[in-house]
Amino acid sequence: MGTAKAKSGPLARRPDNSAFKQQRLPAWSPMLTANTVLPFFYFMALICMLLGVWLLLTVQTIQEIKLDYTEAGSCNECFEMRKNVSNAEKSCTCTVMFNVEKAFKGDVFFYYGLQNFHQNLRRYMDSRDDGQMVGRTQNLKDPSTYCKPFITGKDGLPIAPCGAVANSIFNDSFKFTYHGMYAVPLLRSGITWYTDKNIKYRNPTVDNLTLTEVFQGTTQPPYWNKPVYELDPLEPTNNGFINDDLIIWMREAAFPNFKKLYGVLYRANTPFTEGLPEGQYSIDITYNFPVQYFRGRKEVVLTTLTWFGGQNHFLPIAYLVTSSLLLLIAVTLTTVWWKFGKDGKNMEE
Repeated sequence: MGTAKAKSGPLARRPDNSAFKQQRLPAWSPMLTANTVLPFFYFMALICMLLGVWLLLTVQTIQEIKLDYTEAGSCNECFEMRKNVSNAEKSCTCTVMFNVEKAFKGDVFFYYGLQNFHQNLRRYMDSRDDGQMVGRTQNLKDPSTYCKPFITGKDGLPIAPCGAVANSIFNDSFKFTYHGMYAVPLLRSGITWYTDKNIKYRNPTVDNLTLTEVFQGTTQPPYWNKPVYELDPLEPTNNGFINDDLIIWMREAAFPNFKKLYGVLYRANTPFTEGLPEGQYSIDITYNFPVQYFRGRKEVVLTTLTWFGGQNHFLPIAYLVTSSLLLLIAVTLTTVWWKFGKDGKNMEE
């Protein structure tokens, strides 16, 4: 009685003769014809055009004022003074005047802006200790080596918060006045993302110790003029690693020109209940942050917001350009179809 020989060679690797493995399953193959393709292009062109016009009109309702104060008015003296490193510890204040031609209705947001400041450099972005910022006491006394060279101060004590990002925090401050007699009230706390304030950044806690006592044995970053537990003397709960200004600065910008939120108009008091009234305003600026080393500029931005966000024309313009391209393709295809394929004739000859 003979024995069956085992299959060998190419036949052994051949898939089974089934509909699935031989790709004989029924499938739907769309037939692309002019009657189906051309309406699709015209429909998408119309949708993109409507979205683009709608977003463009929405963006144009946003009111915005940008004020470059780098060398404006009396700030020029402060700018020149900050060129000298030996004057780093000296204070300098200046005043800038501006007019609001049309009242800002609703919530008004105040930003500070920087130009040519590259927060997106990899070495700069890595120079931080997230374990320290989340409140781990061991990282408070022994910061990560990523923070070099801002790990320890001149006295040998560990820096809190450590790293180049925290050390370079924007430290100009602003005081707005309306018609020289009304101080413009700003909400300076509660302006961060909820996840940042309550999850990503936390103060270290030790049983029965105050925040000041917890940070004993550490020192402030070299460019700071006060320790981290005294950043906000008016609001004790806004100190330490959960300080709003610190949290906003620690979220690095993706581009060299950016703005970060400084405050929101507090609309409980007259004459600011409806927003920012028209008239003359002045800004008293504590001029600390030097920009001449990286050829930068500083500005203040006052703006309203919509559901779409701030004043950004990129998305509406992108929709309008896409709509134009789709319409051009649709017209071209329609012309070709009308000339060569409308009567059922093919371009085979």
